[in-house]
Amino acid sequence: MTTDNRPLKTEIVTSWRDSIVALRHPRVVSMLFLGISAGIPLLLIFSSLSLWLREAGVDRSAVTYFSWAALGYSFKFVWAPLVDSLRLPFLTAALGRRRGWLLLAQLMIILAIGTMAFIDPATQTLAAMAVAAVLLGFSSATQDIVIDAYRIESAEDNLQALMSSSYVAGYRIGMLIAGAGALYLASYLGSIGEHYDYSAWQSTYLIMAAMMLIGVLTTLCISEPSIERRDAVLPTMGNNLGFLLLFAAAIVGLIGGYSLSSELAQFSKSQLSPVITNHYLLSTVVELCRLLLALLVATLAAKSLIGIGLVDKTQVQRAYIEPVRDFFQRYGLSLAWILLALVGLYRVSDIVLGVISNIFYQDLGFSKTTIANVVKSFGLGMTILGGFLGGIMAVRFGVMRILFLGAVLSSLTNLLFVVLAQAGQDISLLYMVIAADNLSAGLASAAFIAFLSSLTNISFTAMQYAIFSSLMTLLPKIFGGYSGSIVEGIGYEPFFLITALMGLPVLLLILWINKRLKTV
Repeated sequence: MTTDNRPLKTEIVTSWRDSIVALRHPRVVSMLFLGISAGIPLLLIFSSLSLWLREAGVDRSAVTYFSWAALGYSFKFVWAPLVDSLRLPFLTAALGRRRGWLLLAQLMIILAIGTMAFIDPATQTLAAMAVAAVLLGFSSATQDIVIDAYRIESAEDNLQALMSSSYVAGYRIGMLIAGAGALYLASYLGSIGEHYDYSAWQSTYLIMAAMMLIGVLTTLCISEPSIERRDAVLPTMGNNLGFLLLFAAAIVGLIGGYSLSSELAQFSKSQLSPVITNHYLLSTVVELCRLLLALLVATLAAKSLIGIGLVDKTQVQRAYIEPVRDFFQRYGLSLAWILLALVGLYRVSDIVLGVISNIFYQDLGFSKTTIANVVKSFGLGMTILGGFLGGIMAVRFGVMRILFLGAVLSSLTNLLFVVLAQAGQDISLLYMVIAADNLSAGLASAAFIAFLSSLTNISFTAMQYAIFSSLMTLLPKIFGGYSGSIVEGIGYEPFFLITALMGLPVLLLILWINKRLKTV
């Protein structure tokens, strides 16, 4: 196994003062604003758009379809090689490889949000809104790819934890702007409940598009990272047109396969319902098979282009196979699989609990206003504080130690939900639980992002990090789909205990990995 990878262990600073002073580093500050830019688009596809559509009188079934517009976040590794290698006309020469793609993605986000603003879902076809939402999801996922790559390439390991914490803080602020901020604006401008006012939502989305100028200005002010100085190989792509055709064919195959299988999925559910009585399990199995079918269609479409010679097979191997091969070569087969297991399991206890947390608060008797004030606003502050604390501590003590601490705290804070379930509607205890849970989540997230960054080889930054970031939410989302049925079967207290126990394998994996790395 070679040892030319970016090390997992960051440089340990000798004083707290050095750690705190490092927060003022220009790269760290820039990640705060890029984080805001990354956090704005997501809720404009989910919660804010859903409320807009419902106020406009759109059926719930149609509203939920719009969540598919964010599928790009889960499959961004598919076009990450394009971002890694493709040179953009004019932009790459003027701004550089990363900044050129970043500006393009941000301009496309502004275009998508602006287009949505000029569509009234109450009087116009939803197809136009759906296209704009898909464009927004694709563009924002592309922005995430570039920001992740930029963060890793623009600074050495000793700054990665602080850059991660700054990015997490900015991302949460961006979500607050696009979530609570957008809803407040729409209400203030006159669209409230049954009194739907299209002009209020139009102005709100135009203001959200203007907020993206924070990211544009940041992109124009920052400098392009120079990875050649760090012994990285700059990726190249010869047949750009062929690779674009390959990507387009795969996307058309994926969307077509998924859409055409809709009736087949409904038929399968009706036929299997007597056999699989658990509705959640049946729906998950059928939808998973549907997704696998769509991926198969996409793969066959891509292979057909390679087969007829429109795309160079060597080029595809360099874009998709080499980044994966590099990871396994650097860490060895056994350690690589252990690392991937940690990536897939680290956030499982938090995400599985988070899926049902709002329902839990409502079942305890807390009002929507209380949930918004305590869980969203106060919780946001605790998450940001925890993120910066995690970044400073990771710089001070090293990423692996804080990664372990974050895993311990995540499991322990889940046990606090058992106490809250027993106490019932206790507002003081709710504040305490939310403070502890969000503080530990922010700390763990900052350390985990720095850990993922350290796993990448800067010769394949975008592709490798896109794979890691997709993997880290895959299993938690699958398990989270069963949280409702589990709670119905065993109750909240045993469920929270199970989520706490889910953290134990994570602790063992961190200890095992840390021991293995010391022998490398």
